[in-house]
Amino acid sequence: MSYTDRARPYSHYLAHHLDNGNLNPDILNPLLERPLTEADFTAFADWQHLQETENEEELARQLRLLRRYVMAHMITRDLCRLSDLAEVTGTITRFADFAVNIALDFSYTYYQGLYGTPIGRYTREPQHLSVVAMGKAGGYELNVSSDIDLIFVYQEGGDTDGKRERSNQEFFTKVGQKLIALLNDITGDGQVFRVDMRLRPDGDAGALVLSETALEQYLITQGREWERYAWCKGRVVTPYRNDITGLVRPFVFRKYLDFNAYEAMRGLHKQIRQEVSKRGMADNVKLGAGGIREVEFIAQIFQMIRGGQNKSLQLKGTQETLIKLAEAGILEQENVNELLKAYRFLRDVEHRLQYWDDQQTQMLPQNPEQQQRLAESMGFADYEAFSDRLQQHRKLVNTLFNQILTEPEEQNKEKGHELAGIWEQTLDEGEREGQLAALGFTDPQSVVDRLEQLRHSNKYRQLSSRAHQRFDAVVPQFIEAAAQTGNPDATLLRLLDFLESISRRSSYLAFLHEYPNELKRLADIMGQSAWVAAYLQRHPILLDELLSAQLMETECDWPKLRAELAEALEAQEDTEGRMDALRHFQHAQVFRLAVQDLAGLWEVEALSDQLSFLADTILSLTLDYAWRDMPKKHAETPSFAIIGYGKLGGKELGYTSDLDLVFLFDDDHPDAPDVYGKFARRLTTWLSGNTGAGSLYDVDLRLRPNGESGYLIHTVAAFEKYQRESAWTWEHQSLTRARYICGSQAIGEAFENIRRQILTEHRDTMELRCEIIAMREKMFPTHPPLQSDVKYARGGVVDVEFIVQYLVLSKSADCPELLENYGNIALLRMAAQRGLISPDLAEQARIAYRYYRKQQHNTKLRDAKKAEVDDLLLSHYAAVKALWREVFGEEPADH
Repeated sequence: MSYTDRARPYSHYLAHHLDNGNLNPDILNPLLERPLTEADFTAFADWQHLQETENEEELARQLRLLRRYVMAHMITRDLCRLSDLAEVTGTITRFADFAVNIALDFSYTYYQGLYGTPIGRYTREPQHLSVVAMGKAGGYELNVSSDIDLIFVYQEGGDTDGKRERSNQEFFTKVGQKLIALLNDITGDGQVFRVDMRLRPDGDAGALVLSETALEQYLITQGREWERYAWCKGRVVTPYRNDITGLVRPFVFRKYLDFNAYEAMRGLHKQIRQEVSKRGMADNVKLGAGGIREVEFIAQIFQMIRGGQNKSLQLKGTQETLIKLAEAGILEQENVNELLKAYRFLRDVEHRLQYWDDQQTQMLPQNPEQQQRLAESMGFADYEAFSDRLQQHRKLVNTLFNQILTEPEEQNKEKGHELAGIWEQTLDEGEREGQLAALGFTDPQSVVDRLEQLRHSNKYRQLSSRAHQRFDAVVPQFIEAAAQTGNPDATLLRLLDFLESISRRSSYLAFLHEYPNELKRLADIMGQSAWVAAYLQRHPILLDELLSAQLMETECDWPKLRAELAEALEAQEDTEGRMDALRHFQHAQVFRLAVQDLAGLWEVEALSDQLSFLADTILSLTLDYAWRDMPKKHAETPSFAIIGYGKLGGKELGYTSDLDLVFLFDDDHPDAPDVYGKFARRLTTWLSGNTGAGSLYDVDLRLRPNGESGYLIHTVAAFEKYQRESAWTWEHQSLTRARYICGSQAIGEAFENIRRQILTEHRDTMELRCEIIAMREKMFPTHPPLQSDVKYARGGVVDVEFIVQYLVLSKSADCPELLENYGNIALLRMAAQRGLISPDLAEQARIAYRYYRKQQHNTKLRDAKKAEVDDLLLSHYAAVKALWREVFGEEPADH
C-alpha cells in the first residue's frame, strides 16, 4: 500500500484531490521520501519568469498549486508517521515565508514600474517593505490550515522617484494590499493563506503599513501587555535591512525581572476563557482548559518575566523555550518533559482535525465516523481510549498552568489577613503591641514605631493604587513570617527595610504578591543574616533566585557555569550590558552559596573553594571581554596574565574579600606598555566599577612591585628582577600564597617558575626568623593582639599564616611539596609529615585554624558576635603559640 493510500482514510481533503486528479503522482511521490526544503519550493515553477512578465494570474495560480502539493506532502508524511511535529510546522512555516517573499517581490516590482522606487527622506536610500510574521508563523509553529498574522513595516518616510510620485506610505500600502490579495484571495485553485493583519498597531483601524519610527512611537506610548505577548514571537521573514528587532526588544523584554507580566497574562487568559465559555468550546484542544494555548502561556510568561535579564530565553518556539526553561532551572525538568509530551500530542490532534477537510479548526469531532478515524490516526483502537489519553494530557497541562498562573490565594480575601490590623491601624497602639507580644516580639513598641514611620513615609504615600494594595497585603504576611523565626524583631525590621527599598519597583512588589509562600524562606534567610539581608536590599533582583530549582544544589559544574556566563556575555550588545551580566551572574552565585551556607550545607574550606572558583571564572571572562572592548590594540590575544595574591591566591576567599591582584605582560611591541597599562585600568573598572547592577569586587593592587608607587603593570622580566633584587621578606611571604589565575598560559608558567625559584632560595634561617617576627610585631599599633580578635590575637590566624610562610621560605628547597598552593591547613600537615614540626602541635594548629576561620565566617554571615574568650578559644591560642615557640624558638610577644 502506498503512503497516500495509507493516509487517504484520515483526510477528505487529500482523498478529494487524489480522486480528482489534482495531484500528479510523478511530482508528489518522490517528494514523500524526504522533508521539503526551500529548494523544492523554488524549483516548482519559474518564479523569476513570472515576475519578469508580470503574469500575476499565473503566479497566483502556481502558489496555490504549490500549496496543494505541500499540504499533500505534509498530510501523508505525518499520518504515515514519517515526520514529527517539528517537520510539519517547520515545513508549512518555511512555505509561508517563501510565499510571502514571492508575493512581496512581485508586488514591489509591479508598483515600482508605476511610481518609481521609494526613497528615504533622510538617508536618500531605496526603501523596502519588511514583513513581520507573528504568532505561530513567527515561532515556526504554523498549522497546516493556519492563517498567517503579518505586520508590514518600512524603514523611513519619503517619496518615490518616478514621474507619478507617491509617498512611501501610499506606495507600501498598495504593495501590502497586492501581497495580501496574492495570498488571501480564493480562486478556482483555492487559497494560499488566509492573511490576518489585526495584530498591527491599532488593529483594523490602523494603517496597513507603518514606518519604523511610527512603530517605535506606538509601542512606547500605546503598546499594551497583550501586544508584548504577541511580539514575543515576532519574526522578520524578509531579507531587507531593518531595525525592527532592536526597537521591539525593549518593549517585549524589560530590562529587569517583570513579575507584573503575571497579572497581564492572567487577564489575557481570563478574557480567552470567558470567550471560550460563551461559545461552548470546552472541546477545543487549543483554547479549552489544558489546551495548546495554556502550554504556550506557560512558556511565554517566563519569557516575558525573565527574557530581559536572560537573553537565552528570547526564543520564538514554544518547545525550545520550554527546554531552555528546564536548562535554566526555572521549571522542573520532569514538568517540562510532561508539558512537551502533552504539547506534541495536542498539536498532532490539532493537525489531524485540520487534515480532515482543510479547515482551521481545533474542535473535537461529534461525528462518530470522524471520531473513530481521529483515534486511529493517533494510534488508538477507539475514540474512548484516545479521549482518555487526551484528558490525561489536558489535566496535567491545566494543573501546571493553574500552579503557575492562577491568582495567589490571599488569606481570607474578604476579611483580610488576621494581622492586618497591626498595619492598617484598625487597632489602638496597645492592642497592636499586645498582638505583637503574643506573637513573640520582644520589643513590640519599636516594631509599632517602625510600622508607623513606614506608613507615613513619602515612598509609601507615593505608591500607585495597585502598588498600595500589594504593599498592604505583604506587610501582615511579613509580620507573620518574622514571628516564625528565632529572631522576630530583627527579622521584621530587615524585611520592612527591604520592602521600603523596593517599594517603587512594582515588579518586586508583584513578586512578593505572586509568591506568598516564598516569604517564609525570605524571612528565614533575613532572620539569620544581616549581611544577606543587606545584600538582597542592594540586589533585589536576586529574589528570583528563591524560585530556582537549583537554589539548594551544592554540586557546581564550573566549566558549564562559565559557558553559560560566556553565552550571556556574547548576547550583550555593549560594554555596560556585559558588565551588568557579569554582576548578575556573580551576585546570583554568591547568594546561592550564602543560602546554602545558612542551611549548613558547606564547610568553610569548601565554601572558600567555591568562592575562589567563582572569582577565577569572573576574572577569566572579564579579561577576555575587556580585551575585546579595547579600542586600540596591537594583538588579537593579549600577552597578559592576572596573578592572585592573598585570600584569592590561597583559595580562602570569603563573601566580602577583596581581590589582591598583580598584572604581568610579556610583549616586545613598542605600544605594549601603553596598551596594557590602559587595559589594566579598564580591567580594574570592569571589576570594581559600579553600574546599575552594582559592583563585582574591591580590587587591591598594592602587592605589585613597589606597591602604590610602582607601575600598574610589569613585564615578566621586571617582576623577576624585582623579586630577586628588591623585594622585602614580607613580599616573599606574600608570594607563598600567589597563583596564576588567567590570561596567557606562557606568562602563568613563567610566573610559577619565578615563584618557585624565589621561594626555594637558600636563606639564613636565623635572619629570616628575625625578619618575620619583626614584621609580625609591626602590626601591633594598627592591629593590637586582642584576645577577642581571632585574626590578630597572639596564637590567632595571622600567627598560623606566618608560621606556614616561614616554613615555606626556609624549607621548600628541601621539601618542594610546600610550594604547592594547597592552603595553610594542608601545608601544616605536609610539614609535620616531613618532620619539620611536631605532628601533635601541627594537628592542634590545624584544628585551631579551622575554628578561627569558622568564627570569622559566622561573624560575617550569621550575625555572630566576636569570638567569646572562653576556655576553648584560649586553648586554641595556646596550641598555636606552642607551635610558634617550636618554630621560632621564642615566646610570641604581645606588645
